[in-house]
Amino acid sequence: MKYQINKNPVGGTPPPFPPQTALAGRFVKLLPWASVGAAAAPELYARSHGDAARESVWDFLPYGPFANPQALRAHYDRAAFGGDPQFYVAAAAADGKSPDDAAPSGIVSFLRIHPAMRTIEIGHIWHAVENQRGRANTESALLLARRAFALGYRRLEWKCDACNMRSRRAALRLGFSFEGVFRKHLVFKGKNRDTAWFSLLDEAFPRAEAAMREWLDSPPGTFSLAERNRALIAESLAAHDAILPESPESPESPEAAA
Repeated sequence: MKYQINKNPVGGTPPPFPPQTALAGRFVKLLPWASVGAAAAPELYARSHGDAARESVWDFLPYGPFANPQALRAHYDRAAFGGDPQFYVAAAAADGKSPDDAAPSGIVSFLRIHPAMRTIEIGHIWHAVENQRGRANTESALLLARRAFALGYRRLEWKCDACNMRSRRAALRLGFSFEGVFRKHLVFKGKNRDTAWFSLLDEAFPRAEAAMREWLDSPPGTFSLAERNRALIAESLAAHDAILPESPESPESPEAAA
């Protein structure tokens, strides 16, 4: 990847901390955990526990699965103390239904919120298996990105376990740029975690937003969002391949992340 040294001065007032208010789209609503967490915890537990497929949402998170809905609620209550991470309950609409009638189906968040540095991250993301790779999943990322850049943040970050190829493909599909892998970065659940870093900058967001909006507005199967970002993905895969061994999960085909 090519980089250009940027020594431009940064003026103006730093952006505010994100308000803890709902974000609504056509396919999903994002509701502040502080407002709905207690009521949403039983449904979130049911959507993420009970069999291996449901519980796979916890595979790359540093917590979970949980013993019961009360334990899930207690974890997010503790983690949200102080406002960073700022958790949202994702309520995805069923086909043909309004998000107003949607049930809780996942979690997303802002985290590592640094107004003075104009940087913010989205993470702690999980969606129920039936909503993965769907419109609610894509729109939830778009809603968070829109809020971040509208507030005045310059850099939106996405980080994940370097072995989490689904998350890495998702970041590229949405228009984030791969920046590298921090090796031996963290220890989660008693295991080493190498962390893959991605970013979406303010000047690149209009292009990424237009692609996401077009994909969301088009009938299913009209085009692949990953294909639309093929050039970015190809550039990033070269860096991936230099670090990761070949595996059945290797993102050889951008269409797989459509």
